[in-house]
Amino acid sequence: MDKEHLEHMRHSCAHLVAAAVQELYPQAKFGVGPSIENGFYYDIDFGSPVSENDLQKIEDKAKELGKKSLGYVGTEMSIEEAVEFFHKRNQPFKVELLKDIKEKGSTRINEQDSELSGVIDKVSIYQTGDFIDLCRGGHVENTKEIGPFKLTKLAGAYWRGKSENPQLTRVYGVCFATQKDLDEYLLMIEEAEKRDHRKIGAEQELFFFDDKVGKGLVMWLPNGTIIRNEIEKLATDCERIGGYLRVRTPHLAKEELYLTSGHLPYYKDSMYPAMEMDDGTYYLKAMNCPHHHTIYNHKKHSYRDLPLRLAEYGECYRNELSGTLAGLLRVRCMAMNDAHIYCRKDQIKIEFKAVMDLMIKYFKIFGLENYWFRLSKWSPTNLEKYINQPENWEYSEGVIREVLQEMNAPFVEADDEAAFYGPKIDVMFKSVVGREETMSTVQLDFAAKQRFGLSYTDDTGAENNEVFVIHRAPLSTHERFTAFLIEHYGGKWPIWLSPIQIVLVPVTEKHADGAKQIEQELFDLGVRVETDDANETLGNRVRKAIGKQVPYIIVVGDKELAGDDWMVRIRGQKDQIKMSKADFVEKIQKEIKDRV
Repeated sequence: MDKEHLEHMRHSCAHLVAAAVQELYPQAKFGVGPSIENGFYYDIDFGSPVSENDLQKIEDKAKELGKKSLGYVGTEMSIEEAVEFFHKRNQPFKVELLKDIKEKGSTRINEQDSELSGVIDKVSIYQTGDFIDLCRGGHVENTKEIGPFKLTKLAGAYWRGKSENPQLTRVYGVCFATQKDLDEYLLMIEEAEKRDHRKIGAEQELFFFDDKVGKGLVMWLPNGTIIRNEIEKLATDCERIGGYLRVRTPHLAKEELYLTSGHLPYYKDSMYPAMEMDDGTYYLKAMNCPHHHTIYNHKKHSYRDLPLRLAEYGECYRNELSGTLAGLLRVRCMAMNDAHIYCRKDQIKIEFKAVMDLMIKYFKIFGLENYWFRLSKWSPTNLEKYINQPENWEYSEGVIREVLQEMNAPFVEADDEAAFYGPKIDVMFKSVVGREETMSTVQLDFAAKQRFGLSYTDDTGAENNEVFVIHRAPLSTHERFTAFLIEHYGGKWPIWLSPIQIVLVPVTEKHADGAKQIEQELFDLGVRVETDDANETLGNRVRKAIGKQVPYIIVVGDKELAGDDWMVRIRGQKDQIKMSKADFVEKIQKEIKDRV
């Protein structure tokens, strides 16, 4: 089935579900119901409380109606006729959309208004059974052509995405061409739920949120802090080898800095409100780059100083709406694996190549394979959106393309999607549960030099302001990257990242002191180890360690304390391995050092 027909089928399914809702909840008021990836949603004011328990009832009614081969019958009305029609049907959201079309002369009021007709003076409506909707079309002939579908969840959604508007109930569903496709998708979703970073994060005591602290503000527990610190140590080690200089910048700055950078007023809605102090107005920082540009300008630079690479795991704060927060994936405070590379034009290619090499090195260490790159370019016909430096655009896009081609890196190109100040590369991943997401971004910036007066003294002694800035955060933020890794590993951390690397289980109470002595020896060697000498059976303690996904479990009894070989239980392996204490210590130290 081609993509367009599948989209029409999913959109038709949204109408079918709305028809079912109308039968079950005659007082319901309907917003919009577009097709989305794998399915559809519909935003509805049900007029009475509904819960996930009601989804099956709605789905059953929709399937009952679907068997009647209901058609999708379209007709056109003038906007005035449509306003009167939907007003009589007590559908205020449709009336509001229609009035906006008439007033603004546009069929696309915002990102959610995807259902409107392409005609300005007339609109199209479609009838499915007794349900009539304002819609631009794109349907199957009748409901029997709709493939297998399932309603999956409910969520709150502000009407047209604005918090000052009423909150509707968003009904999500999935729809596929075949039952096999649907079953495979549902199995993938089941696996995703098992790997959900919030679920595993709670089970392994990695992090939590507390309303007394605030929504979207992560409280990292000791286990999660270990993982976070190990990731940061990796970045610090690699950046030191790569010639980066580490810096630290404050969590806030004066208004003047963000006016210079251009983030005020354009980014103001995403920043926390201003703080009026006795010496001026301050903001929590939402990005690190203005601070790094200020460090660059702290002293004069020669062409010999470039490239200058400044790195920082800088804390940033974003004023995200509470309804958009999603565990670690979307938070209000984040620590970003940030760096800014200040270079000459002739250094762009080699610096971009080094950044790409570093990212791929990280991917190999973490065992990440299903990735590709997206090169976002400018449009010379859309100068309102982009800085007007055609020569720099053409040169930089060509250089980045050359880097990707020479590396044989998988990539696609996207026109008219660059940042306003330069081209960018988005690092795209398909996760183990089939979700596509953007992990990180590398951006070239040739606007900062003007805003901040960045310059260097060239080899003739003249001042040259052609300083190009590469923004890069290959490991994203601690929060987002940890969420990605939790789901990627399913909580089975590699030895070097695992909060607890070894659990020692003494056979009886009399072996506890000896196990504790071994624990201290391993601890002194830098191994994260604990002894479980709880008043429980040996089998329970071993099963508890297995449940925690500990990489190595060692039972400590008379033979082990007497110096005999150890029997080592390795996570995921049925059979234990026998090895001497010295060999095991050498093995685990090497695995930790090499980040196996």
